[in-house]
Amino acid sequence: MGVEGTLEYISDLLSSMKKKKKKKQTQTVALKIRMDCEGCARKVKKVLSGVKGAKSVDVDLKQQKATVTGYVEPKKVLAAAQTTKKKVELWPYVPYTLVANPYVAQAYDKKAPPNHVRKVPDTANITETTVDDRYSNMFSDENPNACSIM
Repeated sequence: MGVEGTLEYISDLLSSMKKKKKKKQTQTVALKIRMDCEGCARKVKKVLSGVKGAKSVDVDLKQQKATVTGYVEPKKVLAAAQTTKKKVELWPYVPYTLVANPYVAQAYDKKAPPNHVRKVPDTANITETTVDDRYSNMFSDENPNACSIM
């Protein structure tokens, strides 16, 4: 191995040490956007299509949902959607089978699509519902001071 081979080896070694760019992964970002008509839906679709890295944009007027797929970041998509001056939030609903306690007060939303509930943290439990233990104990059979009407 001569000088040329050594220089080539060092050159290859240094070029492999350079920072390699991480490839962005394809993401799907779902947003809940208040849309009233087809014009609103077209406006939202046009704005979201302009986001750098967006490959496809689907707008569902009935569910008030916009889905952006591509090499995008959720924060940038949310910021772009907010430029339409409409009420925007990340899609808050998940299938009710994925939630530990789908019947807690925070999870139920009558505006949610069928078989979906609002995503709540796992720390929420049934004791945080609107029914207080005092009221349920007041009419309990085990309570000797319970209401005698029952």
